[in-house]
Amino acid sequence: MADEKVPAIKVLLLPKDTNAYGTIFGGVILSHIDLASAVEARKVAPLRYVTKAMREVEFHQPVFLGDVVNFYTETLRIGTTSVTVKVSVEAERWGAGSGERVKVTEAEVVLVSVDEQGRPRPIRG
Repeated sequence: MADEKVPAIKVLLLPKDTNAYGTIFGGVILSHIDLASAVEARKVAPLRYVTKAMREVEFHQPVFLGDVVNFYTETLRIGTTSVTVKVSVEAERWGAGSGERVKVTEAEVVLVSVDEQGRPRPIRG
């Protein structure tokens, strides 16, 4: 248990997050990816960040109503004004009483540190 990963955020998805087919909207997942990447960037330096890019977002499995979704993060690169964060998303499916974990998607998110006027600013210094 000591080496178990801890998610940056963990959410239970609700009926308001579903489309007409009963699965979760991709945009809802993207929104949570954005939030999780910001949590990770704040560990690098407690600054104001904006999202510049999301790369290689590919959905591998649908997310269903009632799934508990874990967003795991890892800092990949720290630049002068930007932080690149990998976000891996897993759904816990509790339908049969056991928590099957399914990889849903992953993405690289580039966040830029900005000042009060919204201009890029150095992360360190």
